[in-house]
Amino acid sequence: MRRAGRLGRQAQEGSSPMENGVGPELGTPEPPVAEGVPAPRPPRARPRLVFHTQLAHGSPTGRIEGFTNVKELYIKIAEVFGISPTEILFCTLNTHKVDMQKLLGGQIGLEDFIFAHVRGETKEVEVTKTEDALGLTITDNGAGYAFIKRIKEGSIINRLQTVCVGDSIEAINDHTIVGCRHYEVARMLRELPRAQPFTLRLVQPKKAFDMIGQRTRSSKNLAEGRVASGKGTLRLRAQGPATLEEGLSPLEEEAARRVDDLLESYMGIRDSELASTMVEAAKESPGAAQLARGLDLVLGEFAFPQEFVAEVWAAVCHPEGGQE
Repeated sequence: MRRAGRLGRQAQEGSSPMENGVGPELGTPEPPVAEGVPAPRPPRARPRLVFHTQLAHGSPTGRIEGFTNVKELYIKIAEVFGISPTEILFCTLNTHKVDMQKLLGGQIGLEDFIFAHVRGETKEVEVTKTEDALGLTITDNGAGYAFIKRIKEGSIINRLQTVCVGDSIEAINDHTIVGCRHYEVARMLRELPRAQPFTLRLVQPKKAFDMIGQRTRSSKNLAEGRVASGKGTLRLRAQGPATLEEGLSPLEEEAARRVDDLLESYMGIRDSELASTMVEAAKESPGAAQLARGLDLVLGEFAFPQEFVAEVWAAVCHPEGGQE
């Protein structure tokens, strides 16, 4: 796989020798300073964040900047490589492999390298729901595509060799689900009747030659969620501008992992950004009832059950009694 190459014209335009550091800020020239009077301090320069990116199946290296959310990130990547943003299924950090442990979520480490996984082959698989749970954990890319993040060992889906972690779910029984959030897709799958076959239309990520034939599963015991360099991260938000933040403390990382585990147990989804948002809300709530009201205001579409909210609050504020 190619790891580097000459940048295309689009990647070169607007480039600067400064990366993820401080560059000069242009402005109106300062008036002359009288002799003996100290010169005014120059305005504080703003950091200019530049990230390196490649297509996961192989490409030259491009540079992107100036995005504040995932959708804008995909647009920037698409511009560099001359593809449509809708071709991008998801991104991983610091690996070209379909590794759900390195999935790009709500934060990007300032030194992280972004790999974009694009649409590959489309496949259809017929599934018969012999149990209530299919054994899937769903997440989404924040830009309209839900995909498989985990396959439970011994489950219905685990017995179907054509279904893999990283596959995007495009349709259920010819009903397109593009544009649906992960929790909506998980709800649709839960509500399908037992003993009645249904069809999943899946899109697998385009693979490099060294990845063909792999069927990757993620391990629940490995650390998940945000990937940061330790020197600071760019926090991407669905609403509002991106912000520069310090890396998470070990306690905050553990709290987010616990909440992500609860999301999977109750809803069949994993979402590190959502888990981090809930951790922040729980830390500001004196009790589970106040947390429930706060979540209803900002995340009401999820319709979290009361017992789930209570466990989230306990996992964050009283971790010694939380879920393992």
